[in-house]
Amino acid sequence: MNPPKTDARRHHDPEVRGFASDNYAGAHPEVLAALALANGGHQVAYGEDAYTENLQSVVRSHFGATAEAFPVFNGTGANVVALQAVTDRWGAVICAESAHINVDECGAPERVGGLKLLTVPTPDGKLTPELIDRQAYGWDDEHRAMPQVVSIAQATELGTVYTPDEIRALCEHAHAHGMKVHLDGSRLANAAATLDVPMRTLTNAAGVDILSLGGTKNGALFGEAVVVLNRDAVSHMKHLRKLSMQLASKMRFVSVQLEALLARDLWLRNARHSNEMAQRLAEGVRAVHGVEILHPVQANAVFARLPHDVSERLQKRFRFYFWDEAAGDVRWMCAFDTTEEDVDTFVAALKEEMAR
Repeated sequence: MNPPKTDARRHHDPEVRGFASDNYAGAHPEVLAALALANGGHQVAYGEDAYTENLQSVVRSHFGATAEAFPVFNGTGANVVALQAVTDRWGAVICAESAHINVDECGAPERVGGLKLLTVPTPDGKLTPELIDRQAYGWDDEHRAMPQVVSIAQATELGTVYTPDEIRALCEHAHAHGMKVHLDGSRLANAAATLDVPMRTLTNAAGVDILSLGGTKNGALFGEAVVVLNRDAVSHMKHLRKLSMQLASKMRFVSVQLEALLARDLWLRNARHSNEMAQRLAEGVRAVHGVEILHPVQANAVFARLPHDVSERLQKRFRFYFWDEAAGDVRWMCAFDTTEEDVDTFVAALKEEMAR
């Protein structure tokens, strides 16, 4: 019997792009080139390689001289490791009800991290000091999980963006209560691009203690990093990363991707482009009668409401997800490789389906 053929083949049309998620996009060519550069020969495993060592200086150029990066496999892993690092076993995390850690991580922060999430409803995905106070109490009550961390996302799950002043106010409020601040930065690059500020302005300069830094949504093949900004806030990060099954043996291939994004301006170019495509999409959608944009378009996401049957027909032509199917709400995401033609073709198809 002849063995099955194992030659690699393309199983998809590389010209087809949708609006379901920036995770659908491939890796940026410059990231792939960096991976090839890191390949070949032997490098010490588990983070003792030259690429992970150099990544530290690159990260410090963005987040300050005391920042330390711990590469991990994915965003959920980054959040679970980071939140464990700043909580005790009896600790709790205050977050928006719509936060990714609450809605889209299969309970991992609670089941794997062993911590309690204290959620707060928000109209736009953003916490405020007043909203934090709805859950910031009971530190001496042994019957209640102790609020120890405030977790915010930048950009939020609803595509909105915190200003530097808003983050600073949150950090000052949390720290005054003895709590630490975690920032889920899976789309931090998009927020920084929107505000036209360095990433440090939204993180260490504003008082954030620990950061989940995204790479995958911004052009990496895979890989994120937990960035410790306040070393006094955490301990035993290496052990926590291993315990949480986020220690890559061939870590150079995670680190070199983050290095490719951060060492120059690739992170910013990718984020600016995806944001610009979302603005172009929103502009086109606003001109379509019967379609409502639900939230300010401040990053690379557009949330809209339209008739359910129109969305279902449109989904047969382009991939995207319902956000709230009962209400008819959908989410359209743009990526670093979304083109103007992609956007214009989608808007034209939306107009066709709305006119039927």
